[in-house]
Amino acid sequence: MTKGRFGQYGGQYIAETMMSTVQELEEAYNHYKNDPEFQEELQSLLDNYANRPSLLYYAQNMTEDLGGAKIYLKREDLNHTGAHKINNVLGQVLLAKKMGKTRVIAETGAGQHGVATATACALLKIDCAVYMGEEDIKRQALNVYRMKLLGSEVHSVTTGTGTLKDAVTAAMKDWSNHPLDTFYCIGSTMGPHPYPTMVRDFQAVISKEIKDEILEVEGRLPNLVLACVGGGSNAIGTFYHFLEDESVKLVGVEGSGYGVDAPDTAAAMQVGRPGLYQGMKSIISQNEDGQVMPVYSISAGLDYPGIGPEHAHLADIGRADYVAIDDSEAVAAFEYLSRMEGIIPAIESSHAIAEAVKVATKMNKDQIIVVTLSGRGDKDVAAIARYKGEELYD
Repeated sequence: MTKGRFGQYGGQYIAETMMSTVQELEEAYNHYKNDPEFQEELQSLLDNYANRPSLLYYAQNMTEDLGGAKIYLKREDLNHTGAHKINNVLGQVLLAKKMGKTRVIAETGAGQHGVATATACALLKIDCAVYMGEEDIKRQALNVYRMKLLGSEVHSVTTGTGTLKDAVTAAMKDWSNHPLDTFYCIGSTMGPHPYPTMVRDFQAVISKEIKDEILEVEGRLPNLVLACVGGGSNAIGTFYHFLEDESVKLVGVEGSGYGVDAPDTAAAMQVGRPGLYQGMKSIISQNEDGQVMPVYSISAGLDYPGIGPEHAHLADIGRADYVAIDDSEAVAAFEYLSRMEGIIPAIESSHAIAEAVKVATKMNKDQIIVVTLSGRGDKDVAAIARYKGEELYD
């Protein structure tokens, strides 16, 4: 990979006024990622605070019910704060402290990145502000309260569709106005370099652990690895240490909302094309005039109109495949895993579970699927109940 590039994707497409700020971040990350003291401190936080390594769980009931491949779940939902987001946030907030920043800002969709950022800032004693679309605030009221409880400001973004993409835009504007004291903690593998690489590196602990754990319990690598994809942080973290293992099929699962034929589908890899957006070149959902399209998914964490540039590259070279799951399939999987294994998954993760249900029956019993359960579903219970017609409120 050349600087900040994954094939034709990636780069630093930012205003000249922000270039020095981004370069400062790049230089700091390049230094601290090779600093033994920083890595030791981060590993201590992951082990002793975030509860790593996370469990690789054999889903025996699900496996027997489907009658096909063995299914394992990488239980990122068991991390402190209930999702994979804490892996990346601990790294970035620790980096912010090392850089002498006194304030951290973040964007969030489903709220898990916002909660993780507020948590890390509380722990490391640094001010925090989170930008969140007004629509996502309605859908994720519990996480909004958690962020405030942890001492973070939460800013409602009312522009555009009031969802994740608009929260990113608002956070970037804040960062450009306060470059000296503020660190922008991006939650996914998107944005200008070095963010896609940096977030991937912090999330790659997922695939490193999967590889060690599956070799210990099965003595071999899985045949298929699945993860849901919005911007793509949990997926690239899940894929990274398998990229050189050609025998392992990698599949990212997008949220298509009402379906890939709907005008506002969030399945960017199915309907998008190369374009520039929020500091990067990647696959973006856009109209014929190049305007970014509004997108929808029942999952606030997946309704982003693009995907991280490394994912776009992996699709280009055929190393990973990307499929779409609609709302109804995701909700069915949400209920299925809850009843089958006693595990309530995040609605984001439920998209990956839905794909596992589809493909497991077509595979042999001696084959292995690993699904990253990116988060727990407490935050989604009220919303799914309402989706099903039950008047349940947070």
